[in-house]
Amino acid sequence: MESATAKWVFSFLYLAIILLTLFSLHSQIAVKLVIGHHKPRLKRSPDLPLRFRDDGTFKILQVADMHYGTGAATRCRDVLPSEFDFCSDLNTTRFLERLIRSEKPDLIAFTGDNIFGTSTTDAAESLFRAFGPAMDSGLPWAAVLGNHDHESTMNREELMSFISLMDYSVSQTNPSAEDPSDTGKGGRITSIDGFGNYNLRVYGAPGSILANHSVLNLFFLDSGAREVVQGIRTYGWIKESQLHWLRGVSKGYQGQKQDLYHLSEASLSPKPPALGFFHIPIPEIRQLYNQKVIGHFHEAVACSSVNSGVLQTFVSMGDVKAVFWGHDHNNEFCGKLDGIWFCYGGGFGYHAYGRAGWPRRARVILAELGRSEKSWMGVERIGTWKCLDDEKRSKIDEQILWELE
Repeated sequence: MESATAKWVFSFLYLAIILLTLFSLHSQIAVKLVIGHHKPRLKRSPDLPLRFRDDGTFKILQVADMHYGTGAATRCRDVLPSEFDFCSDLNTTRFLERLIRSEKPDLIAFTGDNIFGTSTTDAAESLFRAFGPAMDSGLPWAAVLGNHDHESTMNREELMSFISLMDYSVSQTNPSAEDPSDTGKGGRITSIDGFGNYNLRVYGAPGSILANHSVLNLFFLDSGAREVVQGIRTYGWIKESQLHWLRGVSKGYQGQKQDLYHLSEASLSPKPPALGFFHIPIPEIRQLYNQKVIGHFHEAVACSSVNSGVLQTFVSMGDVKAVFWGHDHNNEFCGKLDGIWFCYGGGFGYHAYGRAGWPRRARVILAELGRSEKSWMGVERIGTWKCLDDEKRSKIDEQILWELE
């Protein structure tokens, strides 16, 4: 009897040890799966598709070069001595929060160098902090990479994949095979350079005759980081595979006006107008140094030594009306080349280099629909201005980029 009891006690203790071991392993694994002290959950998605408002407008807030580090511990660069002691990444956060409240954009477009890789040992945590105000707002937002994002603990593919899975992000790692340029079915296009090439379609106003049709395209492109050409280090550039994809997408809309012939009231251009967003400027922008621009041309253009024909591609497509980028923080002008406006966003982040006493800034883009007696039509006008992080909360350099003729 004692022997049977001892065996029972031994079995019980053995089972208890196994259960405690399993519980301990489960707890350790669960902790490793926690990101930002929150358990994994499904991504929160914005209301889609993107579309114009009831008042016929669609507003985009462009945020260029946040250069986010780790938050309060990351100090500001190029600010006045009186500002330095209390200045950190949190100034960038507050500026973004204020603009979201005041401008009420329909989409936030981050055009690269969102985080400053060398200033963080955890890229994921920096991404959460940098894009935090956008996620908290519940607004759709999209991003491309610059030349510094990947300098921490994630490569470019991992970064774009991670960004695409963040709350309310409409970013894509690369275009889906459902794009007009692809003949395959399902999946993602793999024969394209870079990560973060995609098209966002913006549909007509609710209840309008174009409510179920794309009336504005937003092309996001990966302009790369650094490369070596003939032994010389240079900045990245948009490759032919990306331009090939872009031409295919644009061509897919060529017959849209004919397809919508029954909507005789609708004001439609042969293809919906398009806007481009990427990080590194093209070489031709240097031609604007001695030409009239709207804004400030404060520093030399830092671009690739390779001219891959981006400007010629945009001109031949015919639908790209304006392009927006960052990279050169002290340039914040718009200039026109071959009928297309090219605009800098202006340095946004406080951990990024800038000019002491010169406010950080962002660009706002506003697209407006035309209207008939009965309904909103296609895009009639695209304009832009800049918002400064100064005491007056100034708005400057308002201009029209394109109007339907």
